[in-house]
Amino acid sequence: MSHSIQLYIKRIFDVGACSLILIIGFPFLLLLGIFVKFSSTGPVFFAQTRIGKNEIPYKIIKFRTMTGSYDKNAKDWTRSEEKRITRIGHFMRDFGLDELPQLFNIIKGDMSIIGPRTPLPQQVTEFSPHLKKMFKMRPGVLSLAAIAGRRSLTVVQRYEFNVQYVETWSLKLDLKILWQSLFVVLRREAAREKLSGE
Repeated sequence: MSHSIQLYIKRIFDVGACSLILIIGFPFLLLLGIFVKFSSTGPVFFAQTRIGKNEIPYKIIKFRTMTGSYDKNAKDWTRSEEKRITRIGHFMRDFGLDELPQLFNIIKGDMSIIGPRTPLPQQVTEFSPHLKKMFKMRPGVLSLAAIAGRRSLTVVQRYEFNVQYVETWSLKLDLKILWQSLFVVLRREAAREKLSGE
């Protein structure tokens, strides 16, 4: 099967799967939005500028998981930011539920279910031509870096996985990432339960 046909199938799957999830899961999304709204002050959604395919900026949408003011364009994760995560925010992050609003990004065409992990604009200014290869495909909600241990990787390592994904992409690779992402979520929950029981 040619590369272009596989990309066409990938896009059909993205739109079809996201549309189905939104139709079936709308009550659940609405419930999450209500929990976010009443858990702390602030908007339900968090929007942030990211760089997508062909280096075109777009607004990524997530459920807000933090309280108080914080830098929407910060390069690095800090402990002070971690302390501002709400209780519902922790729950949503554990299961990746905060990223569900990105289904709209996918249908719009800014993103894909699986793809390179999207970077911030100020990070792109430091990219080498090699790292910029990641912009040949739409960024994804799920990524190769995530199943490789996103939180244990450096920023550069995560983006190297982006390039690797683009250079070796196939529908088979997408299926592998989709399958393994399920186990990543389950492992996170198992680790969280273990810590809470100690």
